[in-house]
Amino acid sequence: MAQENKGRVCVTGGTGFLGSWLIKTLLEDGYTVNTTVRFDPKRKRDISYLTNLPNASENLKVFNADLSKPESFKEAIQDCIGVFHVASPIDFEVNEPEETVTKRTIDGALGILEACKDSKTVKRVVYTSSGSAVCCKEYEDEGDGFDESSWSDVDFLRKVKPFGWSYAVSKTLTEKAMLEFGENNDNGLEVVSLIAPLIVGPFICPKLPDSVEKGLVLLLGNKDKISITNFHMVHVDDVTRAHILLLEHPNPKGRYNCSPFSISIEEMAQILSVMYPEFEIPPIDELKEIKGFKLPRLISNKLIEAGFEFKNNIQDMFKDAVECCVDKGFLSDPSISN
Repeated sequence: MAQENKGRVCVTGGTGFLGSWLIKTLLEDGYTVNTTVRFDPKRKRDISYLTNLPNASENLKVFNADLSKPESFKEAIQDCIGVFHVASPIDFEVNEPEETVTKRTIDGALGILEACKDSKTVKRVVYTSSGSAVCCKEYEDEGDGFDESSWSDVDFLRKVKPFGWSYAVSKTLTEKAMLEFGENNDNGLEVVSLIAPLIVGPFICPKLPDSVEKGLVLLLGNKDKISITNFHMVHVDDVTRAHILLLEHPNPKGRYNCSPFSISIEEMAQILSVMYPEFEIPPIDELKEIKGFKLPRLISNKLIEAGFEFKNNIQDMFKDAVECCVDKGFLSDPSISN
C-alpha cells in the first residue's frame, strides 16, 4: 500500500529499464509521478506496463518530451518538488557523430534544469550518470579503485575510441555541465548525480534491457559480444533506492558512486556455473583469452556514509534477472525459473 503522498516528482525517460523501475518504486513509496516519453503521435508505443502499475491510475501522469526539444519538458516539470533526469541517448554503435549526440544531451539536460529553475517548485535534481564518466582514462594502477574525484578523459576517449566511447563522452560532459549549473547559487537549484555501473535485475519494460543482456551474456550465449573483461554491477532495486535517497537526503553534495560489485568475467562464469549448472557456460580457459577493456572498481563509500545500504548480493542480482528473463521468454529453460 502507498504511504501518504510525499509530493510530485518527475522521471525523464520513463519507458526505459531504470526509469520504469524508478516509477514503480516511487509510486509504491507514496509519491505522485510525472514521467516523460518520446513523442509518439500515432500512439504505436505500448506503455501499459507503466499505466497499469499499482497506484498509477491515480498518481501517474505521462507527458511527451524529447531532449532535442528541451522546452518540451516544462509541462511535466511544473509543480514538481524533485526531478530524476534518467533519459539519455544510447548510441554505442556511433550511428550519429559524437559531437551531435553530446550537444543534444547537454542542451537537453540544461534545458531541463532551466525548466526546473523556472518552475519555482523544484528543489533538487538527481542526474543518472554512468561509470563510464569515471573510469575511462589511461591509468597504470587503479589502487583500491576510483572514487567520485575521478573523471573520464574525454580526449582519451575521442582518440582511442573504445566500445561505447561516444556514450561515455556525452555522459561525462553532461554530468559536468549539470553539476556546474547546480553550483551557481543564483539558480537556487540543488543538483546531484548518481553514478550507475551495469544495472542487472528484474525489469517491467517489455524489451530485454541492454545492461541485463550484458550482465547475462554467458547465459544468453553471446560470448562474442563481450568487450570488457570485468564488470562493475548493481541490482536495479539498489540503484533505484539510491536515487530516492539522494532526493530525500537533507544535504547531498555532488557525485555519488553506486557500485557494490566488481567481478571478472571468469568470476562471473564460476558464480553462474554453480547457480545454473544446466547451462553451457564457456570454460574459464576460454574466457581468459578474451581481450577487452578492464574496468577499475568504483568506490561507493560516499553513498554508504550518506546512509545508504546495499541490500542485494550478486547472486540476488543474477537470480532476479534470470527469473524475469524466463517469465518474459528471453530465456527458455523452465528448470531455472525456481
